[in-house]
Amino acid sequence: MTAHTAPPQTAPIRRMNGLGNKITVLDLRERDFALSAADIAALGDAPRTHFDQLMVLEVPVSAETLARLSIFNVDGSRAGACGNGMRCVALTCFESTGVREQVFETDAGFLTANVTAPDAITVDMGAPRFGWQEIPLRDPFHDTTRIELQAGPIDAPILHSPSVCNIGNPHAVFWVEDIDAIALERFGPLLENHPIFPERANISIAQIISPSHARTRTWERGVGLTMACGSAACAVAVCGARVDRLERSATITVPGGDLQIEWTPTDRILMTGPAETEATGWLSRTPEGDLSIDLVDVS
Repeated sequence: MTAHTAPPQTAPIRRMNGLGNKITVLDLRERDFALSAADIAALGDAPRTHFDQLMVLEVPVSAETLARLSIFNVDGSRAGACGNGMRCVALTCFESTGVREQVFETDAGFLTANVTAPDAITVDMGAPRFGWQEIPLRDPFHDTTRIELQAGPIDAPILHSPSVCNIGNPHAVFWVEDIDAIALERFGPLLENHPIFPERANISIAQIISPSHARTRTWERGVGLTMACGSAACAVAVCGARVDRLERSATITVPGGDLQIEWTPTDRILMTGPAETEATGWLSRTPEGDLSIDLVDVS
């Protein structure tokens, strides 16, 4: 009697980027593929699928959405939102379905996307939240445009008095004269894990160029320094508008390029930018339980 080996589990996978933000998209909507914390760590460690965020498409709960979306940082923690990752997901779904107007279920609620072209994908990031309990903060601050927090010497802090908000994730924005003069790799880990942020926070430094333009760098919660963080760009835009540093429609320049952010009169944040596919292929699990990655670079 001949023994038959069970076929491996397989699922389509893409390595993508949004302005240099490394994104891996895994589509499990039509696949029976269990994903453990160890699997996420293995994908994050593998050179071919290394990511800042892993975007996992799952079967939607609501019939009006394309997918349920789970978002993971490279350290395995869950993220409520990832703007650059959302653009990558939108491009993936557009190329497979032709649907331009898309709705997804996320931990942060329903998010919509519109694909005009690969370099012009708009994501509705939802409404910003500014209440100290919504961010959340440990201490009650009734004015979150400026909270008491600083880094550096007590008598001459390098960073101080950030604006804070929640854009699916907690964010703190420090206003500085020159983002290139700040050692964010030094201060980012300390501020991300400061006790004032019970769920940790994304830490951004922002430099105002004009009322319609700001430059920013971000230490991303669970990731570290990143070329681009879409939700952080949104945080800079709305916090800048709250303190009269920016107009409600502005260009936010991150190390990877420009994002267009509009805070609409209906309290929605619209983020527009590009997405790019670098490689496509399959993720497989052998009968022995090992992961196998087969990706082909897009020419």
